[in-house]
Amino acid sequence: MAKLLLPIAAAIVSLAAPGCAFVAPGPARANDVRLDAKLEGREIEGALTPTNNFVLVKVAEIEDETEGGILLTGSAKIKKTEGIVISVGPGKTHQESGLLFPMPVVAGEGVVYGKYDGTEVDYEGDRHTLIRDDDILVKFSGDKLTLDSADVVSDNVLVKVEENEEETASGLVIAATAKKGGKPSTGEVVKVGPGRMASNGEIMTVDIGVGDMIKFRDFAGNEVSIEGGEFAVVKMTDILAKF
Repeated sequence: MAKLLLPIAAAIVSLAAPGCAFVAPGPARANDVRLDAKLEGREIEGALTPTNNFVLVKVAEIEDETEGGILLTGSAKIKKTEGIVISVGPGKTHQESGLLFPMPVVAGEGVVYGKYDGTEVDYEGDRHTLIRDDDILVKFSGDKLTLDSADVVSDNVLVKVEENEEETASGLVIAATAKKGGKPSTGEVVKVGPGRMASNGEIMTVDIGVGDMIKFRDFAGNEVSIEGGEFAVVKMTDILAKF
């Protein structure tokens, strides 16, 4: 028995010697064990990870009260098309050059996307949606979308649309959105995206600057409400002229 204990004692002495460190086993680190997640009510192994140029977004909660304190019920509740980025795919690959297009957002940023964009999923008991990077209208930092925190991606521009009003002969004021033709198609540029990536990897900058007045195609802009103001996100290819 004594002979069996000698090697163990020698090992303990050697660990206690200068230059040797004995590390006691501690609690497992978070990245040592990957817990299962739930997708559409079923358990999946690991986290839900987007592929290609898809973005997983946790959708903002539905508003059931207006800013004035009026309670909304049923279909009157405001379903937001914005949320927080949970994870992003690696990006899409150009079909000819093979270059990888970098993703314009990272986890933790807020995004606003089109009303009919994305595929909704129930993930971890909350409402999420998977959208493409092209579906992103505005991205923002912080808890709330403001004009200061808002930014546009790719070759998009953010426009403060003109809301010209006209008065009829009887004195009735008609807003621009109520006139024949529908939505306004002129306005002032307040944000400009970095530009679109060419097949060789270079960024094609936008020939439009903040402060420019532009005319764009009718119905081309995607409406976005920021701090009570009406804005439109317009692609560079839909801008007809500047002045």
